[in-house]
Parts: sequence; structure tokens; C-alpha cells
Amino acid sequence: MAAPASPSSITGLVLAGGRGSRMGGVDKGMQPYGGEPLALHVLRGLQPQVGAMLVSANRNANAYAQLAAPFGARVIADKLADYPGPLAGIAAGLRAARTPFVLTAPCDAPFVYARLGAVLAQALEEAQADIAYAATTEPSGERMPHPVFALVRASLADDLDAWLASGERKVRAWYERHKAVQVPFDDDRAFYNINDLRQLAELERR
Repeated sequence: MAAPASPSSITGLVLAGGRGSRMGGVDKGMQPYGGEPLALHVLRGLQPQVGAMLVSANRNANAYAQLAAPFGARVIADKLADYPGPLAGIAAGLRAARTPFVLTAPCDAPFVYARLGAVLAQALEEAQADIAYAATTEPSGERMPHPVFALVRASLADDLDAWLASGERKVRAWYERHKAVQVPFDDDRAFYNINDLRQLAELERR
């Protein structure tokens, strides 16, 4: 049986490689919140939970390198061109990681849950799963998945590369190929992601 995930066996991966279409094409991770880039908040939230850090970014590499340097994080880029989506960033992270697990979070969600890695790791071990990802419950009672907040075995790198090479892009469709467990969290705010500049401005006003 494989060893369970612990902080030293996990690499944190900030997903900042998107096109930012709903923000008018700007680089989401570099947009300011509280006077600091969104990606910096995510780096701070992940660092205490992991043993190493990566940032997936497809532009502004120098700016991300400056943000990442105090965290000892490396900046990596997608192997596929034209912003193919978060799975490509996850693939690059699985390939670059030097640990058996990778903990992912998007750059536009600045309120990272303080025990995200620990809770996902426990669920992964209990289910003997390959992937554990977060979900919250809507007021209606409906379960809301947050698939890019995930703990993934780095050993899935080859399979994910092949999946992307076949033209597939959907995160949860790839998860369904493996033993994936959806993990409930009570803190909706921890998974709040900022989709556009209007949302960002409203959040600043609060």
C-alpha cells in the first residue's frame, strides 16, 4: 500500500495559466486584491500545507517568478499551446512535481481553506483513491463540486498527457477515468473564485 499523503509529500500548484476571457483577457492571477496580486494570496494559503510549490503560468513569467521566489516556488508553463484549460496546468504540475502528490488551487480564489490538503489527503487515503476534490453544499441542498481544488497522484501524469493529446479538456471527465472521491467542505468562502472584474471590485468594496 502506498504511503499516505503528508505535507512533505505534497507539491502545491497554483493554476494561473488561463486566458482570463471573462476578465477581458487580463491575467487573472496578477489582478490586485487588497493591494496584492490574487495569485500571491493563493501562494500564501497553500504554502503551510505542502512541502514544495509550483505556479502554472503561460504569460508574465517574470512577474510570477518574482511572486513565487519568496515561497521557493518554480514557474512552469503548459506544454500545449493556446490556453487549453486547467487540465493542461495540472498536467504540467504532475510532470514537474518531485513529490508523489500535487495539491491544486486556482489563482482567482484568494481564501484558500487552511486544511485543504489535510482533509483531501485523509479522504484520499480512506477511499484508496487517485484523486480527491472539494465540494460544498448550496442553500438548495445541491452539491457544488470544485474540481480544481484537488489532491492528485503525480503518477497519473502519463495518463493525463495522453488524455489531453486526444483532444479532451474536461477536468471531471478525466477524473471519472480514475478512482476519484468528492470531499464535502462547509466553508463556501474558501472556494469562492472571482470570475470577472465586476466581482473583484465588489469583493474589494466589502
